[in-house]
Amino acid sequence: MPVPVFLVGRTVRLEPLSEHHVEALAAAAAEDRSSYAFTPVPNGIAATERYVADALAAQAAGRALPFATVRQSDGLVVGSTRFCELDYWQGPVIWPPAPRGPVGDPLTAVPDATEIGGTWLSARAQGTGINTEAKLLMLRHAFENWRVRRVSMRADARNTRSRAAIERLGAVLEGVHRAHTRGLDGMVRGTAFYSILDEEWLAVREHLSARVAAGPGVRPLISA
Repeated sequence: MPVPVFLVGRTVRLEPLSEHHVEALAAAAAEDRSSYAFTPVPNGIAATERYVADALAAQAAGRALPFATVRQSDGLVVGSTRFCELDYWQGPVIWPPAPRGPVGDPLTAVPDATEIGGTWLSARAQGTGINTEAKLLMLRHAFENWRVRRVSMRADARNTRSRAAIERLGAVLEGVHRAHTRGLDGMVRGTAFYSILDEEWLAVREHLSARVAAGPGVRPLISA
C-alpha cells in the first residue's frame, strides 16, 4: 500500500494525518460551519478523535491515505483530505471487477487508480487558493509518482458549489447515480461522479499550475 508522504507547495502542506492533529482539526472545523451541509466534518474534540481514528484505520487496512491540510504561512491546520478507494489492477483478471488490494509486497505496491475525497477546509481557508494547490499536489503525486490511470472525485449531486470546484479543476463529469445513497441530511441523494485520466493530466496540470501561480480567483473554492 502507498506509504505516507508529505506533499509541499507554496501555500499549503499536506501532512500524513495523525492523532496529534486532533485539537487543531477540531478548532478548524469549529469556525463557521455553514458550508458543511453536504460535507462530513467532525464537530468537537470527541468527534474529531473518532474521525482521525477511522481515517487511520482505513489507512492501516490499505483503503486510504489521509492528510492534514496545513497553511504554509503560519503552520495552521485548516482542514483535511485523503486518497481513498485505492485500486490495484495487477495479477489475474477478476470478474466482476471490484476494488482489491495489491498483489505482492503491500509495502512497495502503488495503486493503478484512486479517488480524492474527504476534503474539507475551515471557513477562513476557503477561497484562498489552498484547495486548488492541494489538489494539484495530490494529482501530481498520483499521476507522476504512482502513475495511476485515473483519479476519481465525487460529490452530492445537490452540492452545486463543490461540483463547480471539482469542475474548475478540469475533471470530467461521468454522470450522476440517481438515488445513490443517503445524504448527511438523511435524504436520498444522487451522487455526481468525476474523473481525470492519465492522458488528460498534462493539460490539467498546466491549467492548475497557472491558477496556482495567479492566486485565488474571485469565486471561492470550497471542499470537493
